[in-house]
Amino acid sequence: MIRQLIAEPSCRQIRRYSAVTRLARACRGFCPGPRMFSLLVLLVVLALPMVALAGDPTGAGTGNASAVPAAKPGEPTTQELTDAVGHTVISINFVWTLVACFLVMFMQAGFALAETGFTRAKNAAHTMAMNFMCYPLGMLGFWICGFALMMGGVGAVAALGGTGPLTSAFSVDIAGHTLNIFGHKGLFLSGDSYDVGVFTLFMFAMVFMDTAVTIPTGALAERWKWGSFVFFCFFMSMWAYPIFGNWVWGGGWLSQLGSQFGLGHGHVDFAGSSVVHMVGGVAALVGAYLVGPRIGKYGKDGKVNAIPGHHMPMAILGVFILAFGWFGFNAGSSLSGNDLRISVIAVNTMLASAGGAFSAMLVAKKWFGKPDLGLMANGMLAGLVAITAPCAFVTSVGAVAIGVIAGVLLVGAVYFIDHKLKIDDPVGAISVHGVNGAFGVLAVGLFADGSYGAGLNGVATPVIGLFYGGGFSQLIAQTIGTATCFIFVGASFFVYFKVADLILGNRVSAEEEIEGLDLAEVGVLAYPDFNLRPNTVASGSALEAADAPAREEESILVKAQTSTA
Repeated sequence: MIRQLIAEPSCRQIRRYSAVTRLARACRGFCPGPRMFSLLVLLVVLALPMVALAGDPTGAGTGNASAVPAAKPGEPTTQELTDAVGHTVISINFVWTLVACFLVMFMQAGFALAETGFTRAKNAAHTMAMNFMCYPLGMLGFWICGFALMMGGVGAVAALGGTGPLTSAFSVDIAGHTLNIFGHKGLFLSGDSYDVGVFTLFMFAMVFMDTAVTIPTGALAERWKWGSFVFFCFFMSMWAYPIFGNWVWGGGWLSQLGSQFGLGHGHVDFAGSSVVHMVGGVAALVGAYLVGPRIGKYGKDGKVNAIPGHHMPMAILGVFILAFGWFGFNAGSSLSGNDLRISVIAVNTMLASAGGAFSAMLVAKKWFGKPDLGLMANGMLAGLVAITAPCAFVTSVGAVAIGVIAGVLLVGAVYFIDHKLKIDDPVGAISVHGVNGAFGVLAVGLFADGSYGAGLNGVATPVIGLFYGGGFSQLIAQTIGTATCFIFVGASFFVYFKVADLILGNRVSAEEEIEGLDLAEVGVLAYPDFNLRPNTVASGSALEAADAPAREEESILVKAQTSTA
């Protein structure tokens, strides 16, 4: 056998040896002559001056005294040097804050992908359209008056060079205490608000506001009428978000609880667990309750029917984009590239997200027998939401603990809201943003370790929570802020959805909901080349079995409407 193989080589062996033979012959034929050698020498000679006569390849000589603006170039005075240093510090803060804002703006893409993936294919274009339009609509409303109401009386923001024009606030006197209620400087960013520091602060506040606007689009997906959604964007950006935001970040009364009443540092929310996420989560809760569940979500016998999303890879990609943007969300809230605490903030943010995903996986495995992908993804988001308020004030161990607790809360809240309250939330926005937004601000009063925050809200000492010997003072302030957010935002959107329902209508017709909102509401199909039917899933799959009750409910409703007609 061996002899036969030697005598009769295979075609593959012949091809391999033929290639080797051709390469060897080519190499034997290559012999550089005098001209080739001369050309190589010439190239080496020409390259030597490129190294020897180079300008400043290391950068060591760039940026010397001649770069400092001075009346006498190259010889700046002490005052000119001081001014240059100050300008550089503020410039670094501007760049840091703006880059962080760009990351937060990119989170809109994450929300769009996550919410669309978690909902059905027949509503994909409508869900995308809401996530797209809440950005420009919210921005315009905030530019008109939202920013003025929120930041018009914030005063000088030192990290951004002062923001001197923002000094007008409406306040009330209660028992000898002056409490700020809202600002009123910066309408249309006009007048003396035409200022570089003010514009940077507007950019920062605006992208955070748009995050709050987009949260309810997931909870109300697949049945929300376009007109009601449009006016919701303006109401959120021009009233609800700016007013509560003023109370916490704009020098308002919740931030004054420390300096005026001795309750820690007042309500502390470093990057928006309450100001952004809980505001959006409470609005989503009220909206989903008043608009009602999707057709087929709950049977007549009270049974909860699963309505799976159509594209899990899309949803998971959206979650990763959100996690990436969250570095800008949290670390960027320092407003300063010179504050080295940003490294602690970034690491805490990352660790909490891991803790949330991990604990959600474990609880889902324990309760449902499998590590549900949707719950793991939302667990990561829950950890991110919960760490947003305390990210600057806790240790890495505290960050992991907060994330782990958030993941457990997420799974429990999803079940409670879906099965006990019977509120239909297709993407889990209420559990992720509302429940864990509240937990996040309370976590400040528990886990703050006292190493950071001196001078915050006019209080000289660092922020310290109950677990590190700070007593109940900070926790009480956090509780007051949490309760205020729930009451004010809840009441505001209860009124909004009631009035909008009378004037515009909040919900599409049953026929449109069953057919899908894409053509009816936004005039375009997300998947025009596919033949979709309501609740389409793979035949014979586990999802089909879970989805069958919802399809049956839709079928019953269609038959009832046909017989009535």
